[in-house]
Amino acid sequence: MAKTLTGKVALVTGGSRSMGAAIAKRLAADGAAVALTYSASPNKADAVVRDIGAAGGKARAIRADAGDPVAVKAAVAETINAFGRLDILVNNAGIAIMKPLEAVSLDDFDRMIAVNVRGLFVATQEAARHMGDGGRIVNIGSINSNFVPYGGGSLYVLTKAAVAGMTKALARDLGPRGITINNVQPGPTDTDMNPDAGEFAKQARGYIALKRYAQSTEIADFVAYLASPGASFITGASMAIDGGYAA
Repeated sequence: MAKTLTGKVALVTGGSRSMGAAIAKRLAADGAAVALTYSASPNKADAVVRDIGAAGGKARAIRADAGDPVAVKAAVAETINAFGRLDILVNNAGIAIMKPLEAVSLDDFDRMIAVNVRGLFVATQEAARHMGDGGRIVNIGSINSNFVPYGGGSLYVLTKAAVAGMTKALARDLGPRGITINNVQPGPTDTDMNPDAGEFAKQARGYIALKRYAQSTEIADFVAYLASPGASFITGASMAIDGGYAA
């Protein structure tokens, strides 16, 4: 059977580890050539590239801090220079600063906005300049934009709610060009940033109907569907993959 993304080129921001790495590998397994950005984990990024190559795919790692607009634009350009086109953008890069309200600094605020909101917008704007009909943009948001059963998450939730709203608005801008944009909202997922262990995980599992954390590969499967031809009539949507966390 032909792979659904054969001939396509994807850029996955924050693709060196955890969820981003799983997404990069899944898109490559479906036939796409994949560029992935990283900011501080070159060894992990190179490992993802090697794994994709060993499986018969094509991949390239690009150093780019999602909070640096110049670096984000350069990553888009390097992807196109390396593979000749850009069909799929996955805005996965993100950070989480969890602090009680009184402990949040303006530096915290500015950094979260720079990476989680501005970086996503810049990547989307730049990628869209080069996409044609059938282009796909997938944002990685969070179910916490709908449901927040813990304190200290004001900045994180603010940024992920912004992603959800921006996705709806951008669907109107991009729709006439045949480009879809959607927002995947994972619930608790076993990643470097949110491991399936410890007191926070124990508390979070209490809200999950399936009583377990998601695996990064499960999120990657959902992203791969949204990047596929089968999802051509889905746009502007925010979709939970949360095991019933917000049910």
